[in-house]
Amino acid sequence: MCLNLLWACTRPEPGIRFYIAQEGSDLNPGTKRKPLASLTGVRDAIRKYKAENSVTDTIWVLVEGGRYFMQEPLMLTEKDGGTKTYPVVYKAQDSDEIPQFIAGKKITGFQVDAQGIWRVKVPETLYYGWQFDQLYVNGQRASIARTPNTGFYKIDSIHQTIWERGTGRVAERARQLVGLSEEEFSLFKKVKKEEEDRVRFRAYHKWDFTIRYLDKVEQDSLWMYTSGKGMKPWNPLQKGHRIAFENFEAALDTAGEWYLSKTGELSYYPRRGETPENSEVIAPALPHFMLIKGQLEKGQKVQNIRFEGLSFQYSHYKIPPSGFEPNQAATSVNAAIELEGAENITFQNCEISHTGQHGIHFGQGTQYCKIEQCHLNDLGGGGVYIGTNTIVAEELTTQHIEVHNSIVQTGGLEFSPAVGIWIGHAANNRVTHNDIGDFRYSGVSVGWRWGYDHSPAKNNKVLYNHIHHIGWGLTSDMGAVYTLGSSEGTEVSHNIIHDVYSYSYGGWGLYTDEGSSHVKMENNLVYNTKSGGFHQHYGKENSIRNNIFAFADFNQLQATRVEKHRSFDFTHNIIVYDSGTLLAGAWEKIDAQVDNNCYWAYKQDTVWFQNKDLENWRQTGKDLSSIVADPGFENAASRDFRFASEQMIRQIGFKPFDLEKVGVLGDNNWKMKARLPEEKRKAFQELSKKKKNPGH
Repeated sequence: MCLNLLWACTRPEPGIRFYIAQEGSDLNPGTKRKPLASLTGVRDAIRKYKAENSVTDTIWVLVEGGRYFMQEPLMLTEKDGGTKTYPVVYKAQDSDEIPQFIAGKKITGFQVDAQGIWRVKVPETLYYGWQFDQLYVNGQRASIARTPNTGFYKIDSIHQTIWERGTGRVAERARQLVGLSEEEFSLFKKVKKEEEDRVRFRAYHKWDFTIRYLDKVEQDSLWMYTSGKGMKPWNPLQKGHRIAFENFEAALDTAGEWYLSKTGELSYYPRRGETPENSEVIAPALPHFMLIKGQLEKGQKVQNIRFEGLSFQYSHYKIPPSGFEPNQAATSVNAAIELEGAENITFQNCEISHTGQHGIHFGQGTQYCKIEQCHLNDLGGGGVYIGTNTIVAEELTTQHIEVHNSIVQTGGLEFSPAVGIWIGHAANNRVTHNDIGDFRYSGVSVGWRWGYDHSPAKNNKVLYNHIHHIGWGLTSDMGAVYTLGSSEGTEVSHNIIHDVYSYSYGGWGLYTDEGSSHVKMENNLVYNTKSGGFHQHYGKENSIRNNIFAFADFNQLQATRVEKHRSFDFTHNIIVYDSGTLLAGAWEKIDAQVDNNCYWAYKQDTVWFQNKDLENWRQTGKDLSSIVADPGFENAASRDFRFASEQMIRQIGFKPFDLEKVGVLGDNNWKMKARLPEEKRKAFQELSKKKKNPGH
């Protein structure tokens, strides 16, 4: 009886089993003794099994720990799913040994030249034209050869000639002439003639940037010629905008840079301590780890698949000949894992890292999917993208996607306008208990409609997230949480938001942009922002309630457009600061209920409401029951926003919220993994001390 009990306690979960191992072969049947070698191999074996048998149990794919260099992306269709009762599960065989699926190729055989540069011939480039735009050394992203190495040049002049107007606001085809100062233009004397058509520039403007190849360079006139789409009239390149150049050999002049020639010579300038013998160099090769796509035109979806404990690393994004046209949130960029026409797909305890593009995209026709306790990091683009950037038929709208208890960090490394978690035309999605940080544009973006026309983005919830270290002084007009369009039922609550720093204007904590309507923002702690804790550009009937806004550099609160409807209610909030002004914009004229708030300036004798003290400010009809008083934090200067006393906040009806419940959940190891490294936090702090003028 004891033996039977022991067996019952240790027997494996019931189901049909297929095995993948490093020593396996895709000619094997997939048993434990004769395992398969790849995800594609096991997919085909499951298809064969299902064709010959009726499936009345869960199908388990058990993957041995180790590294698997992928030859092709895993492509799953409606043939490859399970049922709700009997799903298909791809899972690490041993929870202590994480299987790593590598979408790249090792580069070996480097020789060190007299200058210390590593060089090797890549035969696939020479014979097959293989070019890659990312490279990793010892798991660290290297930088393609660039000048200047830090900072930027400035555009001295720009002129556009339209070749084909088209019908839209942006010309279909145009040529731009970009000029630099004579001193900066001298860099092109170092560019070899055969390299000119491979040189790219990255030009940064407001919330976006442009990547373009050069058509030609005129040394006499100091002009660079480039062509493609016309410049967007609302966000064009202009004199004074920042620009950098990359992808030519003479720019290979600092540690951590690399360059690949047309003839296949890969050159790398090593970092301190790196040698060819102690280093692993990986060039990403595949554009995707996985594509999960049903046939929506036939009403067929990929359903009921789960991935557990797997790691996906080193996907490639090839910059096309057209470069990258300015595109807010980089929505035109693909993802390393893409789903379309999928339902009940779960990623649990998985990793997506070292990507050239976004991590994962839940596209049209995808519903009831989940990411839970996953780690997305070192991302060329954004982390999780949900929905579409164009409105699709209602039945194809992305819905009921959950991103929970995950770490989404360090992104926008190739495409700075990318977002940590982006929700476009999508409804009923939940973003809860995540750590979202170290992005160059916005942390979370919800909605994708400028103005008040119909938007499918309804009932999206952004709750209990830690969102931090956003912007890095690279983009402008951005926020930790950014919303657009009519968004009934959308809620942004119980989040801790801090360290938001834009290049010029617009580093806000909570940012309700064009047409944001019916959004509820409550019980958030927002501090250490550049341009303000809250800004509404324009919108309708939003509720900003029971939040703490603290220590913005320039303006604590901002409201821009005056409209003939109630723009927002701003009530029961606490606002404290030690620099800058309290209010910026049209607060006196805007239709907003502003009341029962607590204001306090630690380094000023009086709180000024746009040149009025509280008594005179009340004559505008706002803040009739608000107070100017120290709210009684434990130690606001050290960013401890617990209350030593609740005496003052009771006067405004403020209800304290539990900050300990925010962020990732689980054991201490998981929580520590979410902590941004000390050197990054210090670097961000030093950057924000510069306090550039936030002029428009």
